[in-house]
Amino acid sequence: MSAEKRKKRLSRKDSYKYMTRLGWDTTYQKEDDVYPELKMEGIKIHDWDAWEDPFRMTMESYWKLQAEKDKKLYAIIDAFAQNNGQQNITDARYINALKVFITGVTPVEYMAHRGFSKVARSFKGEGAAVACQMQAIDELRHFQTQMHTMSHYNKHFNGFGHSVKKYDRIWYLSVPKSMAEDAMTSGPVEWMVAIGFAFEFVLTSLLFVPFMSGAAYNGDMATVTFGFSAQSDESRHMTLGLQAVKFVLEQDEANVPIIQKYLEKWLWRGYKMLSLVSMMMDYMLPESPTSWGEAVDIYIGQNGMALFKDLEKYGIEVPTDMINTIMAEKDHLSHQLWKTFYFHSAAEGLHAWLPDEKKMNWLSEKYPESFDKYYRPVYEEFAKHDKGNGDRFYGETLPCLCQTCQIPLVFTEIEEGNPYVYSHKTTEYNGEKFHFCSDACKTIFTDQPEKYVQAWMPPHQIFQGNCGGATMPEILKWYKIEDGVDNKDYVGSEDEATWNNLKNRG
Repeated sequence: MSAEKRKKRLSRKDSYKYMTRLGWDTTYQKEDDVYPELKMEGIKIHDWDAWEDPFRMTMESYWKLQAEKDKKLYAIIDAFAQNNGQQNITDARYINALKVFITGVTPVEYMAHRGFSKVARSFKGEGAAVACQMQAIDELRHFQTQMHTMSHYNKHFNGFGHSVKKYDRIWYLSVPKSMAEDAMTSGPVEWMVAIGFAFEFVLTSLLFVPFMSGAAYNGDMATVTFGFSAQSDESRHMTLGLQAVKFVLEQDEANVPIIQKYLEKWLWRGYKMLSLVSMMMDYMLPESPTSWGEAVDIYIGQNGMALFKDLEKYGIEVPTDMINTIMAEKDHLSHQLWKTFYFHSAAEGLHAWLPDEKKMNWLSEKYPESFDKYYRPVYEEFAKHDKGNGDRFYGETLPCLCQTCQIPLVFTEIEEGNPYVYSHKTTEYNGEKFHFCSDACKTIFTDQPEKYVQAWMPPHQIFQGNCGGATMPEILKWYKIEDGVDNKDYVGSEDEATWNNLKNRG
């Protein structure tokens, strides 16, 4: 009897080909009807088969990889909870950095999940569609793991509840929300440049690497673990974003000016969103391993510039003026934002505090050209009117917001050499005046004014009575912020009392 010959196992390359290159074409429906967004941006794609995924990952191998990572992640999260890991952090002030993350970053992960699902359906090329679908699942996983990790802190500290509702409603969270919705309402190629390339490749390290190293320095090993688990996905995301940009640029020379405009817009929009991270790094971490200025030097000044240089062979120009502005502002951004958050902490879902002498000395060391000259005097003046002296003042006025990035006009004309003058740009459209924090935000608006005139601007909505009422208590209730519990100063708060009790009990 002759034995049946064993079939040869497919190579990884062939397996990827048969699982992702189905060669499906439209027959009884027009291609434009099946893929209605392909031509909306003016992008020309001649050969979808030219798409190359360096990872060549199929869904079968993807599920195995992610399942193994989740086993390890949840084992560590469970061990952290059982061993009362919250007692091992440096100080409960650190918890407020997690509140910024869970309300300002985690919901953006879910928006990214929706966006990549949409783009996977929009692309005709199967290779690109499968890669985007995997990233969509990654983003949903990131949302879930971050929620699960931080739910442990919700058992002990205030301010974690209703995180998604807060993302939709609170004024400072309109910054990440507006960026995510701007990308969601763009075409598929612009989405890939916005999130897949500009954010994932250029800017994600500015978020995840400092945040996770900060968590490690402050004893939060659960957050470190989910960060590492997510960052291993980011390597694929970065590759996908870069591949998407190079693929489109190689398809047709006419795509170059479109991609150039997208790159500049989303480098700026992502940078403005990450201003929230700047104050977390410099002020909200009791132990800060890296300053915002140092991180900008590495991830934008060096890595970002090198990446743009690499794209020059396709005709892409380095946005030198924009990067020069970012580099000029790096010594001022976090200080200007934190003093704003301290001043308006009655309307925020987190606590604020004045930097102590140890922190101010660290800031002096990291920012020798700016901190002592411009910002230490401000904090010393605030200290004279702090809660202990009985005349702590909380700002309750409604600020003017930038129509594009929705950050209040709190930044100054650093690059122009006027650090005491607020940066305030304006333009008129259809008889209305619109306000901006920078020339770049103004340029983004004037390129697509009909998109940005529809922006949901928190102060305007409050004046129109759409945020729970006309008084601060009514607005805070609508924000899901419990006055005197979730907001205002850390000193004297329930969180401080909980922390003191935990340490004394420990």
